[in-house]
Amino acid sequence: MKTIGVLTSGGDAPGMNPCIRAVVRSALAQNVNVLGVEDGYEGLIRGNFHSMGARDVGGILQRGGTILRTARSEEFRTPRGQREAIRQMNNAGMDALVVIGGDGSLNGAMRLVEQGVPVVGVPGSIDNDIYGTDMCIGVDTALNTIVDAIDKIRDTASSHSRAFIVETMGRMSGYLAVQAGIVTGAEMVLIPEVPVNVEEVAKNVDEAYRRGKTHCIIVVAEGADPGTTEIAKEIDAMDLGFTTRVTILGHIQRGGKPSAFDRLIASRFGHKAVEFLMQGQTGVMVGLNGREMEPVPISVVTSKVKTLSPEYVEMARILAR
Repeated sequence: MKTIGVLTSGGDAPGMNPCIRAVVRSALAQNVNVLGVEDGYEGLIRGNFHSMGARDVGGILQRGGTILRTARSEEFRTPRGQREAIRQMNNAGMDALVVIGGDGSLNGAMRLVEQGVPVVGVPGSIDNDIYGTDMCIGVDTALNTIVDAIDKIRDTASSHSRAFIVETMGRMSGYLAVQAGIVTGAEMVLIPEVPVNVEEVAKNVDEAYRRGKTHCIIVVAEGADPGTTEIAKEIDAMDLGFTTRVTILGHIQRGGKPSAFDRLIASRFGHKAVEFLMQGQTGVMVGLNGREMEPVPISVVTSKVKTLSPEYVEMARILAR
């Protein structure tokens, strides 16, 4: 193996840059050249590649986002787009590819694997919703961003006796919302996996007020039902003692310097990805199982859904009393 490519795709996650750095320097240590693919699968189709040396990835450990940039590519979903991507890889002499990204990115990697392209995937998703790994790049940083925001919101909520509804990312997974709810002491957490009705939410708010609480924090994953707007509207209409405010954290959760944990885990993921390629292990994703990095077939990763631990959901409910 003489040359490998590395790309980041889908939503960015804090820690992608440390992973890119690890891929580049680990490959160079094996006398393997590295081509950076700009703009994800779109760049793969366009042949937007550039050579990356050790100095090209210097000083990026602390940077959020991805220096290779990322994009979503509708064209790559088509057989024609995939054929063009493979043609560009062959023209550039790219022998294998490391794909850093979430579920959609790994599905794209699977399409290449099916056509004989050596690929190793790395899980990068702040939602921690990728099957086959205990943790993904970006989760820890995003969670710390949410916790910091809620801690600050609690200060003003107590000062004004308000109920704050804080929306986190998580269209399909409530991982961030549940974890944040537990460690910030939220009065309630709403997630896509566990539907509730507005009456249940109102009951919790009313009980918090009756117990003499000076505030009420409800953490809502963006994919929860009912959603943030509906909850706020209904609670205000019921006049439960607290005035209601909504805070949607949005893309602030994706940005910022990666935490020490994310820098370390991303570096381990990137180093192990290169190691797998050099060992001839392809068509796999690097997964964290306990403390160990293990290969997980991408076909398995993309065919199964990672479920949220019921233990965390129950803990969030009990500790909110």
